[in-house]
Amino acid sequence: MLKRGPLLVFGAATLWGTSGTAQALGPDGITPETVALVRMLGGSLLLAYATRRGTAVPVRSLPRVPLILAVAAMASSQPLFFSGVERTGVAIGTIVTIGSGPLIAGLLAWIVRREPVSGPWFAATVLSIAGAVLLVSGGAAAGVDGVGVLFALGAGMAWAVYLVWAKAVFEKSDPVFAAAVIFAGAAIVLAPAAVFADASWIATGRGLAVVLWLIPTTALSYVFFSQGLEGTRVAVAATMTLAEPLTAAVLGLAVLSEPAQLTTIGGIGLMVVGLLVLAREG
Repeated sequence: MLKRGPLLVFGAATLWGTSGTAQALGPDGITPETVALVRMLGGSLLLAYATRRGTAVPVRSLPRVPLILAVAAMASSQPLFFSGVERTGVAIGTIVTIGSGPLIAGLLAWIVRREPVSGPWFAATVLSIAGAVLLVSGGAAAGVDGVGVLFALGAGMAWAVYLVWAKAVFEKSDPVFAAAVIFAGAAIVLAPAAVFADASWIATGRGLAVVLWLIPTTALSYVFFSQGLEGTRVAVAATMTLAEPLTAAVLGLAVLSEPAQLTTIGGIGLMVVGLLVLAREG
């Protein structure tokens, strides 16, 4: 039977996967950096939702060290990923980031939280990562920039650190409120980038449509994710988030009319099998 926690994480990652398509359909001048900041602001809206639910508590009551580490990891993962992709290309940068994240998260959760690493998790992770590699590579060769690979590895590590320490914060308070605080903190950290970024695209019709999609879907996705992570092992949740590139690939085929290569179809199949295995394990 499919378990609620992993399914909620899957739902969150599915919503995340729509952001790339939204960006591709946006106006000229849209940049990943400004999209990332809009997503952080969307996540910050969870503060209002948590306050309305009556689950908000003084921030000082949250565990300080896990909170700081989660905020730092969330804020750093975006620029690390974009820097890696800029130097290595989309294929290699994405492969390294999404391939390393689940493995690092599983290892980190085992070391920090003593969470077991199961055989089904390992098999599902191998299947999902293999599928992800096929999805983003398309069989194309690419040069490898060593520094870019390190940036991409840093992004994968930052996501793993976020998962481990966000779960520690979620366990001490309402998960939605805790996620809102983490997002708000990350938005504050990333805010200086808005001074240098050109955000004029937001004032266009298509730009406003992108923002109106990203803000609510980001908020909803982290309601799903925070509630799902609460009852799901970190290693399992990390692999379930590979539904993000899976969704992006499906939307690329269906909405953006990207070519349906054999590697893409094979990658989708492998990832679906791997994620179904994990949804049953929890």
